Amino acid sequence: MLKRRTLLAAGAATLAMPAILRAQTAKVLTFYYPIAVGGPLTAIIDGYCKDFAHETGIVVTPVYAGSYVETVAKAVTAIKAGEGPHLAVQLATEMHALHEMDIVVSLEEMGLDAEGQKWVDGFYPAFLANSRKDGKTWSVPFQRSTAVDYYNKAAFAEVGLNPEAFPTTWDGLVNAAEKLTKRDATGRATRWGFKLASDTGNAQWTFGALAFQAGHVLMNQAGTEVYFNHPKAIEALAFWRGLGFDHKVTPEGVTNWSTLPSDFLEGNTAIIQSTTGNLTNMRDKAGFAFGVGGLPGKEGVRTVVGGGNMYFFKHANEAERQASLKFARFLSTPERAADWCMRTGYIATRPDAWETPALAAYVAKFPAANVARGYLPVATGELSTFENQRVQKALTDEIQACLAGAKTPAQAMGDAQAEADRILRPFKRG
Repeated sequence: MLKRRTLLAAGAATLAMPAILRAQTAKVLTFYYPIAVGGPLTAIIDGYCKDFAHETGIVVTPVYAGSYVETVAKAVTAIKAGEGPHLAVQLATEMHALHEMDIVVSLEEMGLDAEGQKWVDGFYPAFLANSRKDGKTWSVPFQRSTAVDYYNKAAFAEVGLNPEAFPTTWDGLVNAAEKLTKRDATGRATRWGFKLASDTGNAQWTFGALAFQAGHVLMNQAGTEVYFNHPKAIEALAFWRGLGFDHKVTPEGVTNWSTLPSDFLEGNTAIIQSTTGNLTNMRDKAGFAFGVGGLPGKEGVRTVVGGGNMYFFKHANEAERQASLKFARFLSTPERAADWCMRTGYIATRPDAWETPALAAYVAKFPAANVARGYLPVATGELSTFENQRVQKALTDEIQACLAGAKTPAQAMGDAQAEADRILRPFKRG
């Protein structure tokens, strides 16, 4: 990761460009966008950019930069060279890291007026949880999701479970998963009851939900402290480990995020924990009736939000900032947010989008699209700290060690806490 002073120098070099040259680019924006979930996302984004150009005369050039991690790396490299994007979709959890690099600008610094503030306040509060810091708003919710469980209704009926009543508690989930797990004569699982991702890049999202299900939040809002060794965090990891080692309803060790949709669609697992961003994919490809449920918790449903927000880069001049803000507002109109929801499966980020005739009709026809929205009041923000990727790696390494049987939950969480404390020590002020 680039040093802050290097990035400051890069931003200064860009701002030193002749005013006439910078003014000439005020009607042209570069927009970095990550392709992280399958589907025709590039065609949708291309269409939105074309519509925006037709409406405003501002040309937005989308650059499809790979995964979220690849996108932020490419953006930083481009900014260092003085050619960075004006805005980008990046994980909501990157707020602290991008702010520390001093490469992003807040909406307030861009000149947010009263009408603009009303627009910002119109997003669901859960989706703004990773957007605000030091009294300012650093990103705009865009492709947002919550973790949900997809379940095979035919498999539920097959083992005597009610296909219309997904479990809401840990005990209920374990009971269902035990019934749903099938084995051959050798004891090999031919259908797992439940799978959830524990691979690098995803384990922290899974664990954030589990911890919240036990009544615990993993970090402070300032991003300077984590609470991995709290008894409730240990309890959450013990529950996760027990699914494989005690109840035998999920594989031991690491389960990859990328395999979950195919495992579910091919009937190799009856329940998967995934993202609402996979909903349209499931709708189009499932050859069986499936349901969508909130994540069962210790005492009731609890979930975690995820996905990406739009960030605005500091090197842009005033005209470019205003054009970027106009594009963000264009993408989040009620009608367009509704369209994005219907075409991708991501949750429309504003209540007024759900009041549009198009989305109301869609939900009436496909009720599963409305399930995750109902759990936003019991959702927490994703793990977000300074040096977020390093902290997430420290946590993931220990989770994986525990799930492989190499450490107890208490040992793993204690070691994760110690490493995170070391990483975050420079950011604790006062």
